[in-house]
Amino acid sequence: MTSTEKAIQKAIELVDASPSGKRYSELVKEISIAFANIPVNTIHGSLHKFRTELPKTIYQPSRGLYRAIKYQEEGEKQEAEASKKLKKEKIREEDFYEAFGEWLINELEECTRSISVGGNRFKDKWGTPDVVGIREARRSDIIKPPTKIVSAEIILDPANLITAFGQACSYRLFSHKSYIVVPDNSSEDDIARLDALSRIFGIGLVIFNPLDPKDPDFRIRSCVAREELDMFYVNKYLKLVEDELFT
Repeated sequence: MTSTEKAIQKAIELVDASPSGKRYSELVKEISIAFANIPVNTIHGSLHKFRTELPKTIYQPSRGLYRAIKYQEEGEKQEAEASKKLKKEKIREEDFYEAFGEWLINELEECTRSISVGGNRFKDKWGTPDVVGIREARRSDIIKPPTKIVSAEIILDPANLITAFGQACSYRLFSHKSYIVVPDNSSEDDIARLDALSRIFGIGLVIFNPLDPKDPDFRIRSCVAREELDMFYVNKYLKLVEDELFT
């Protein structure tokens, strides 16, 4: 058996034994340990052949990640179990609104004030943000920047990710920044796809622990891009929450 064949066989074994899959860098490291006599450059070449001629039993849920197909259904079962647990413990999306607003203010420092909105406050089929925040100039600022608007859509059920993403995109009409906040028990496939789409559309992607409203552990997966706003929509929607947001 050649060095290339040994490296590829080992890569298949490593991926097959890992329910969460193996990243390219992990494969290089672990194959190097298993076969100290095989040069690293040969391992890289072998893995290039491995990924261009990927075995039918392995797939790529995201860039640089390799996972055995037999674990794909297992991930879907875990999502279903997590949804059942949320219903059993009666955890609601609303339980995370205030915590996310505080995270925007204290951790990211993107807002100086935020409010929980949700429901149908904007009376619009495009949806209402769950959290809206503003960043106003501070007294200590030498150059006073204009007021910035931040909106967020928080989702608990992975089955609703597509709808939530569409809503987060629509918030860009009146927000400088828009976030979609999704549970970390979503499938790696879904998160990877949302990550790619978020970068294309300029939406911020945040993942969090949906099972603990007291400690959601919000984490940024992809950052927000800035674009010009449509001032018609800015004034239309913020007029509906003007008293709460600007007092």
